[in-house]
This record gives sequence, structure tokens and C-alpha cells, in this order.
Amino acid sequence: MTTDARPAVVIYSGGMDSYTVLHRALRDGHHVHALSFDYGQRHARELDAARAVCQRLGVAHQVIDIRAIHGLIDNSALTDASREMPSGDYDADNLAATVVPNRNMILLSLAIAQAVNIGAPRVYYGAHGGDHVLYPDCRPAFVDKMNAVAAIANFDAVEIVAPYLRRGKDEILADGLAMGLDYAETWTCYLGGELACGTCGSCRERLAAFAANGASDPLGYVERPDSDASSSAGGAPR
Repeated sequence: MTTDARPAVVIYSGGMDSYTVLHRALRDGHHVHALSFDYGQRHARELDAARAVCQRLGVAHQVIDIRAIHGLIDNSALTDASREMPSGDYDADNLAATVVPNRNMILLSLAIAQAVNIGAPRVYYGAHGGDHVLYPDCRPAFVDKMNAVAAIANFDAVEIVAPYLRRGKDEILADGLAMGLDYAETWTCYLGGELACGTCGSCRERLAAFAANGASDPLGYVERPDSDASSSAGGAPR
């Protein structure tokens, strides 16, 4: 374990990737300031998961309401409820509809502002290797360029830390399980129902990560492609 008592900002959606990153930052000894963003996403239920975790951990947490820009980023199945949500595994052909225009650049810019405001030298976020095929703002080239800008955009340089940038979701989960994390505290499904759908790309990638680790996902699902289990497979995130 490393120890760095300086503050750090963590972009925390409430999903399993950012949940693991949050605990990585805490494990590194940072005084964490978690930022969540309400941008009109259909799966805003993830924000409830984020609030509950931060309250339990005693972590400083802000949910930033940026729904005023919804009309600028609504050309996505994640921000337009009238669009059909694609199902199936992550693939550039069938899930391009879930790309939210410029999302990570927007969120990182706001997180960098908060970091400068509180004197935090680092911003953590959960981009990972499994997203590279689909999401341009999760690729190493994007993070490298944003880091270059974050170093000169203010008098105080800020480092963007993406600890899983070149690792897959199964590796993120393996790290979290090794830390003893409870993924019942997270929300991943792109639909905000009582149970996770089990058919959207996000659910399927999550379930595949659990299968790769020989573990059982504690969330409840309407449909679980990895087994015959259904809605009885667990409860809602707490």
C-alpha cells in the first residue's frame, strides 16, 4: 500500500469500475472527494448507489446537476429514453448508439476544476481497456492528451489517473474482489429498472467479468445470460 495524504478527486458514477477506482484512491491514502454527475442519463439509479457508498464510507461527495446541457448531448440511447437500448455484447456496430457526445471530456474538465479548487493534484477516473473498441474518450490517446492539457490549463498542474486504462473489466473486478469489495453496492445496467436487465452490453460485460473470476454477481437480474437464474438471483444494490 502506498500512502499519499493529499486530496484527490474521483469521478464516481456508482458503477463497478468507478467503485473500484474509488477504493484504489482510498487505499493509496488519499483524502477522496467523489464527484458524480447527473447529465440526464437513463440509468440515473447509479447515482443512488454512489450516494449510499459515500455515506457509508464517510467520503466527501457531490452530485453535480448538469442536466442543463442535456440538449447538447441527447443524441444517445443513454440520454434519450425514446431510443431503443441496444442489446448484446459490446461491439462497435450494435452499441455505437450508446456513445454520449464528449461525455468524458466534459466530466474530466469539471473534475479538474474541482481539483484545482481544493488543491488536489490528481483526478481519478475509471476508463478501461474493454471500452477502447467503442468509446474514443476511454482510449489511452485521449487520456494522454487530456493529461497534457490538465498540466497547463491552470497554474497548478493536475494529473489524470486512470489505473485500469490498459486492463479489462475482469481485471478490475479481480482487483476489487482482492480488496474485499461488495459489488452489490454498485449499479451497471443502462436501464434504471428495479432489477438489472441482463441483456444490455453493460450488463453482459459485467456478468462476463464475474464469470471470468469464478464469482457470482450479487445483483438481481430480469434475465441472466450466464445461467438459468432470473429475478430471484439477488436484491437491489444497497
